[in-house]
Amino acid sequence: MAELTFWTGTMDAGKSTLALQTNHNHAARGRRGRIFTSQDRTGTARISSRLGLTHDALEVTADFDFWRYVVDALTQGARIDYLVCDEAQFYSPAQIDALAKIVDELQIDVFCFGILTDFRTRLFPGAARLVELADRTEVLQVEALCWCGKRATHNARTEDGVMVTEGEVVVVGDVEDQASPQGPPAEVAYEVLCRQHHRRTLTAARARAVSMAADPLPFG
Repeated sequence: MAELTFWTGTMDAGKSTLALQTNHNHAARGRRGRIFTSQDRTGTARISSRLGLTHDALEVTADFDFWRYVVDALTQGARIDYLVCDEAQFYSPAQIDALAKIVDELQIDVFCFGILTDFRTRLFPGAARLVELADRTEVLQVEALCWCGKRATHNARTEDGVMVTEGEVVVVGDVEDQASPQGPPAEVAYEVLCRQHHRRTLTAARARAVSMAADPLPFG
């Protein structure tokens, strides 16, 4: 029986790497699949892993219709055994419903990969719908780490080096941009933090700055 599976974790947990590995494993067994993504940090129509792996993909825009795409492809004689859907948190609830329909009505496996919550610690609508509908929701076992060494559980956004908790939900950036201590900070960057330091808005850069100051850490 086909399944809708949702693999989730924070940024830096290896979701895109697993998406590409999943595609490789199934393709190596002679299965035919399609790869999708949405707003990958390297640009449109491409899955990229921070380990350096990349693969062309179909871009999921706001008006993309998964059901129509798959039915049209099958009608034209294509074979589709599975779908790999990266950055699934950016899909709309209606698109997630369509993926569930593809599993149930067409018996095509769907593997989704994405993060659960945005920089405000609120569920992405697409991720929330996946949790509601998926046959299985799996948390990646590779743990991303906060700058303090604890397990990272929250995604933080910085703008000009300052952590923010309000603003547009979707702004593409990269967790690597904030890591360099030299040069001006990226306009928009992301960082994974433990709950404690996310609550205190204490990023790695701010922690370094505070450690060099005479004042104690701001435990507000």
